[in-house]
Amino acid sequence: MSQDQWLSLKKNMIRDGKRYLERTRGKRMWKIFQDKNEYNEKSIIGFVSFALMCVFGIVDLIMGIIGIELLVNDYIYNSFVWVTLGSFGIAGAEKVYKK
Repeated sequence: MSQDQWLSLKKNMIRDGKRYLERTRGKRMWKIFQDKNEYNEKSIIGFVSFALMCVFGIVDLIMGIIGIELLVNDYIYNSFVWVTLGSFGIAGAEKVYKK
């Protein structure tokens, strides 16, 4: 593929992407809440919960290095652990036991 063909392909992809974004503006986020969609809500919730656990761990590490104790109740952190395990567990079981 020559350089000109590559640049033309790249421009077309960018143009088509911009058209898609303009056409679907405001509709993309609400597709998650529909009954029939292509998103796995359990995986999204599990990822957000895991990301918050990671943020908590990083902040706790930084605060420990600084010398300040980060006080978070155990049941709050454990709640994120259970939500993460439950979400990924259910999503994984759905994949394995798919009809």
